[in-house]
Amino acid sequence: MTLDQLMEELGGTLIQGDPKWTVDGVNSCKQAGPFDLAFADSGATATEAMHSSAGVVVLQPGLLPSYPQHKAIVETRQPRLWFARAANLLQPREHQAGLHPAAVVAPDAVLGVGVSVAAGAVIDAGVHIGSSTQIGSGVVLGTGVRIGAGCHIHSRVVMYPGTTLGDRVSVHAGAVLGADGFGYVRDEETGAYTQFPQQGTLVIEDDVEIGSNSTIDRGALNETRIRRGTKIDNLVHVGHNCDIGEDVILVALTGISGSSSVGKGAVIAGQVGIGDHVHVGPGVILGGQAGVLSGKTVTNEGLKPGTVLWGTPARPLRQVLREQAVLTRLARRSSKNQG
Repeated sequence: MTLDQLMEELGGTLIQGDPKWTVDGVNSCKQAGPFDLAFADSGATATEAMHSSAGVVVLQPGLLPSYPQHKAIVETRQPRLWFARAANLLQPREHQAGLHPAAVVAPDAVLGVGVSVAAGAVIDAGVHIGSSTQIGSGVVLGTGVRIGAGCHIHSRVVMYPGTTLGDRVSVHAGAVLGADGFGYVRDEETGAYTQFPQQGTLVIEDDVEIGSNSTIDRGALNETRIRRGTKIDNLVHVGHNCDIGEDVILVALTGISGSSSVGKGAVIAGQVGIGDHVHVGPGVILGGQAGVLSGKTVTNEGLKPGTVLWGTPARPLRQVLREQAVLTRLARRSSKNQG
């Protein structure tokens, strides 16, 4: 693409350089060549970018007083975001539509225009797949699964009946969507467990990404829902009846128990444990290994934006550090007294 074509899609201000300059791809400052795009979001990285071989540099206004004349310079408020979006435009996903001879597709399955199905995939009765979606090798789609347009379902993904995906959803290898939730009723007399009905649905909205080997359970009687734009890392578990809001981040090894909800824009860091019937409010940030006890509500009410909650039970990080400092002093005093 030419630089002016990129800017037509992404905006920004061309400070200097040829708008017809060809941009072949994006790269780091160290590896970029004359037809590559690099970015800078600090003074140090801006200086590095100007000394690189990158033909085009995108950066924030005001980072440098002047620019080398031989470089094309694009200024924008969010250069990292501009760079990421440019990368998607410059490396469009390519695939060859059609069914591999080793795929098994039910006669009544509906496949849109440009769908590709790789070897070993199994598509059961009543499945609907939207246009330009890619189904990888070994994928299993249960009866009645519905997948929107422009999705990428990587190898060995399994979707149980009752699972629905919106458009442009990416599901990485080994993920399991729509399995039974972990819900049982205990007989008080014998101690035996009987499974509570797990017959609900799972809805994944548009532009969601689900990492490798993550699992999202169907609802028990109603639905589990992952809302638009949420990004889920590898090895995450979302229990039945959960409602995960828009643009949420769930980082690896997080576990969310059943009937919990997470508000829009929340960030749940690695190894966070969330009990059942919990509500995590919009914009809440739970730091790594934080814990929220069952039935609790965690919000940003009364806290500065960007406050990180940590520990178990989760509370502001500054408070945790003060508590730890107090415990450390008490421990030292106790040690001296015993000595």
